[in-house]
Amino acid sequence: MAAHVVRLGSPRLPGEGLRLGTVRRPPRSVRKEDFARRDFYDVWLPELAPSAQLLSWVQHQPPGAQRWSRFEREYRREMSDPVPQRLIGLLAAMSTQGNFAVGCYCMDEAQCHRSVLRGLLAKAGAVLADE
Repeated sequence: MAAHVVRLGSPRLPGEGLRLGTVRRPPRSVRKEDFARRDFYDVWLPELAPSAQLLSWVQHQPPGAQRWSRFEREYRREMSDPVPQRLIGLLAAMSTQGNFAVGCYCMDEAQCHRSVLRGLLAKAGAVLADE
């Protein structure tokens, strides 16, 4: 039993379980009824996505360590609010009872909020799958 951290739209892992989309927007040009069938997500959980303001800011900044450092700091701050904290705690508890996955569309997890979310889940006591 564990939580997986995945790229949405990638083939599902064996035994992955329910897939949660921690993204601000649904996938483009995909009908809602096809989200799960096309391996995006079963349940949309935008409360764990970066805010629209933070996403807009990061998209207009030049790449680099300074941009990523500020993005990570701001995303962690957003996730310290009560609603995200409760959801992270819930997911951490659920990871001890069954398999599920959280994810985002980004190609590179190292430059994606899901890498930070992985750390937040681990800090909350989540059992994380070895990928």
